[in-house]
Amino acid sequence: MTGCDAATKMNRIVCSFCIVLCFLIMPADSFCESKSEKEYLEIIVKRLVRDGFEEKQIRALFHRPEVQFETRGISLFSVHREAKLNYDQFLSRANLRKARMYMEKHQDTFQKTEKEYGVEKEIITAIMLVETRLGTYLGGSSTLNILSTMAILSDPPSRDFIWQNMSKTKEHNRKEFNNWSDRKADWAYTELKALLTYTRQQKIDPVSIAGSYAGAIGICQFMPSNVVKLAKDGNQDGHINLFDHADAIASIANFLKAHGWRMGMQRQQQYPVLLKYNYSKPYANTLMDIAQKLKG
Repeated sequence: MTGCDAATKMNRIVCSFCIVLCFLIMPADSFCESKSEKEYLEIIVKRLVRDGFEEKQIRALFHRPEVQFETRGISLFSVHREAKLNYDQFLSRANLRKARMYMEKHQDTFQKTEKEYGVEKEIITAIMLVETRLGTYLGGSSTLNILSTMAILSDPPSRDFIWQNMSKTKEHNRKEFNNWSDRKADWAYTELKALLTYTRQQKIDPVSIAGSYAGAIGICQFMPSNVVKLAKDGNQDGHINLFDHADAIASIANFLKAHGWRMGMQRQQQYPVLLKYNYSKPYANTLMDIAQKLKG
């Protein structure tokens, strides 16, 4: 064998060794195609079935084409900062005029609600004004999709997939996203179960419900767990529909009453009750300011 042949053979051996070494150190998932969204969602399906949901129905639901990851909502919610919101806008003359017109339009419902629950119409209207502009802005995120996407963040590969596929701004960073995911994943799964329980009880298609990117629904923006526990049939039609004004009004009143609201409470007494609705000091203060102006 000539020196040239020996060198060529040695080069081939080294090259082969390097190729084998690369395969050995590559992650296992590099050998196969990336999972599809439906394959990731299978994690949620199996978890729901283990927790007692009927397998055939859950599989049929999650295999529908409308059910998919809501990465846009996750991108927005993960950097949401309550303190940055402009609450002063709700105290404008135009918004207060709309609120007074709303109270007049639904005066019969408010009169009945005040008598039954002991909660003033002004504070109920204030909540509706801030939450959904009196029912005119209900959010456009699929509640099923946003809660399913958040819930799956407890699974590291799924979290990686969502991080890689969601739009990001300079406010996003991976460490904070991981911390946020750790806080929200199990909470979102609990809310997902509540959503599926509510829609089953009320015979509503879960896919049809849209709301905020946090998973809140209806004119009153209840999280599904509060829908199950505290929502009321205000118009007494046999169904709880938080996209109906009478049901939303009664549900807000029942929520506040359940957390200690009483007619004629002073501002310092109202404050901790309103924080139960949304734990934000600017939010609670704005609600009380609106209610005071509506009474004046």
